[in-house]
Amino acid sequence: MRTDVPNGRVFWGAALGVVVLDLVTKVLAQRHLVEHLPVDVIGSWVRFTLAYNPGAAFSMHLGPFSRYIFGAFAVIALFVLFRMAQKAMPQEWLLTLGLGLAWGGAAGNLVDRVRSPRGVVDFIDVGTASWRFWTFNVADSAVTVGAILLAWLLSREQPSTPPETPPGSSAGTPGVS
Repeated sequence: MRTDVPNGRVFWGAALGVVVLDLVTKVLAQRHLVEHLPVDVIGSWVRFTLAYNPGAAFSMHLGPFSRYIFGAFAVIALFVLFRMAQKAMPQEWLLTLGLGLAWGGAAGNLVDRVRSPRGVVDFIDVGTASWRFWTFNVADSAVTVGAILLAWLLSREQPSTPPETPPGSSAGTPGVS
């Protein structure tokens, strides 16, 4: 099994950069914020509000074992994303970047699941007084940006079609030589 990644600097730079930035911001949020007490950053549009999410994205919860179930899903995702990065071509640095961002985000939230039974630390809170998006963190943002980048790249791929055989040619016809 290959352990190297074409564009390894892109993949590991993005992945480790996300993990470090995510961990630092979560530690700062825990140190300086009071749980569920919003602090306005850009009016009430962007606030920092400390919250703990024992479930998954959008506060999906699967009971008392959510932490372990979603932790296992994260480990599988890390493996799949890494294998995809290994198969990327050297010229596919944007694909590798998207995979690295998603890997770093999944790893960042996995670190939280391992280090605390309270769950993933969320603190970025956006919206208006009457409508608020789910509270999220740097890791969630990286997964989202990585997924959007991957979806955009996949949407640009041309479907591979076999070359057309010219009329009257016997190429590709079984039994004709």
